[in-house]
Amino acid sequence: VQKPLSTKQQQFLDLIQRHALTYGQSPSYAEIMSSLRFSSLGTVNWYVKTLIKNGHLNRTGGPNSKRALTLAEKHPAPARLPLLGFIAAGTPIEALENAESVEVPAPLVHPDNFVLKIKGDSMIDDHIEDGDYIIVRKTQSAEPGQAIVALINGEATLKRYYPQNQKIELHPRNPDYPIIHIKETDDFQINGIVLYSFREY
Repeated sequence: VQKPLSTKQQQFLDLIQRHALTYGQSPSYAEIMSSLRFSSLGTVNWYVKTLIKNGHLNRTGGPNSKRALTLAEKHPAPARLPLLGFIAAGTPIEALENAESVEVPAPLVHPDNFVLKIKGDSMIDDHIEDGDYIIVRKTQSAEPGQAIVALINGEATLKRYYPQNQKIELHPRNPDYPIIHIKETDDFQINGIVLYSFREY
């Protein structure tokens, strides 16, 4: 039987689920300590043991597995984000006539997050395929290598972002598509970074 959670325990579980959804694995103890501003790794270990004991957390792979934390099965209320439209290479974001929303994992709900539906296959090596959905965080900046939604001279694109000194390259994740080289004369704007992709079955 699961015991009620404190605010800090809920933050701990949300961090683990969000990290697993974004990076495909649970965070390390050091990453948890830094993100939640704990004073020591011992504090992280205490939370892990307490949450396992109280039925909220599972550890796979033995007690020494530092990236094998998973949330215990439960059935939370569905969370939703707005579906703003479709994105395809070389065209503006195709807005929907009627506002819709899509069910998403609860830790990815945020006022600055929204959903787009993919048209095309320029990102298939990132396992983002035609008809998939992406969750995007609104921002005008990105780290090198992040998947971004950007506008180039009014046309939207989804690519990997690689700034090169004074130049910017946008890389597809499909060898059939060319790298986009942003020129000084281009009107270039980052609209958001991709946090997560999924498809409906």
